[in-house]
Amino acid sequence: MQVESLINARWVIPVEPEGQVLEHHSIAIEAGRIHAILPTAEAREQFRAQRTVDLPRHALIPGLVNAHTHAAMSLFRGLADDLPLMDWLQQHIWPAEQRWVHEEFVADGTRLAIAEMLRGGTTCFNDMYFFPDVTGQVAAATGMRAVIGLILIDFPSAWAEDAEGHLARAVEVHDRFRNEPLVRTAFAPHAPYSVSDGPLERMRVLDAELDLPVHMHVHETADEVQQGLAQHGKRPLARLQELGLLGPSLVAVHMTQLEDAEIETVARAGVNVVHCPESNLKLASGFCPVARLLEAGVNVALGTDGAASNNDLDLLGEMRTAALLGKGVSGDPSALPARQVLHMATLGGARALGLGEEIGSLVAGKAADIAAIDLGQPQTQPVYDPISQIVYAAGREQVSDVWVAGRRLVSNGRVNCLDLPEIVRNAARWGERIREGDAADLKR
Repeated sequence: MQVESLINARWVIPVEPEGQVLEHHSIAIEAGRIHAILPTAEAREQFRAQRTVDLPRHALIPGLVNAHTHAAMSLFRGLADDLPLMDWLQQHIWPAEQRWVHEEFVADGTRLAIAEMLRGGTTCFNDMYFFPDVTGQVAAATGMRAVIGLILIDFPSAWAEDAEGHLARAVEVHDRFRNEPLVRTAFAPHAPYSVSDGPLERMRVLDAELDLPVHMHVHETADEVQQGLAQHGKRPLARLQELGLLGPSLVAVHMTQLEDAEIETVARAGVNVVHCPESNLKLASGFCPVARLLEAGVNVALGTDGAASNNDLDLLGEMRTAALLGKGVSGDPSALPARQVLHMATLGGARALGLGEEIGSLVAGKAADIAAIDLGQPQTQPVYDPISQIVYAAGREQVSDVWVAGRRLVSNGRVNCLDLPEIVRNAARWGERIREGDAADLKR
């Protein structure tokens, strides 16, 4: 039988079922989808491929799903480090956004972010930022899978004048990408403290019609919870529950401040949680109780947050941090085993975004979103358990090849779909402009 591509690898880790490792297996790709996964000896007999890729030292995993990021903020990487969240936001990031964020900034920042994510094995990202139409255009042109956030916030931005303007533009952007195969949309109210009840209620009505995920920062810090109690007389989760927003469509990001009863509420409602361990550590926001959430049956995904608060978009590194932090927080060395963390970074993220039937695991019929990791390097030798080596020892520089919908976007560590020298030059130019602008402001 003729197929488009045949990838022969030392290991195939399908994620579904969790923990399975297939040795000396191959993946046959046809029309952008996984046609079959079978032993390499059988694959060589059954298939004639237009392109054959031999990876004798590699593990194939599903493409990683970055379930929470702000891609264009890669251009603010390192702008204001070592500060508490609200100081970082109110005194540095929000003023910088008001001054610099427009279509060109978002396009250049998104290209920079996509290049970094692809080189680290990420094939899908869930974004929350202004000008989501630009983010979607860049992702589609690159061949990257994305869920673009239809941002909602009370105060004026470069994207819209007020909450009503944000909702109107949200519908426009959703309609624009309705037929784009690699780009989906999600409502993206920023946070309970930045979106009031009226806009959230109107968004809920729209969401009942459009049936989209709702992507939101929730219970990120203790200050956020205290602010909610002071303003509304209730914790933010309770307020969202009263507004009818707790359900399987909610993608609640961070969730570092959770009481036992709230974990039970989230589990009963089917809420998805996105854990961003490195951003939470850097901003000292708190610790998401991941082990308890998983024990309660909550679907947990992984995200990097933006490069302005992490400071990278490295999901392999995020997996290692999540596994180690989960053990430390729970006091249990068996908590968050490697297989479970890999599931969070792949199928957990896909399910949170409503894409679990399309991506997140290597199963016949699903889209061929695949990352190849070279475990033949000194830092990952010897290999007793390839899943453990990927989570605890491998670095993103070991990602050699990446496919999205069967298209090989990274070959032997080289990104095929973007002009990396131009992207780096553009980033440097933005850095100079922003640095010079800050210096001018200080002289006033």
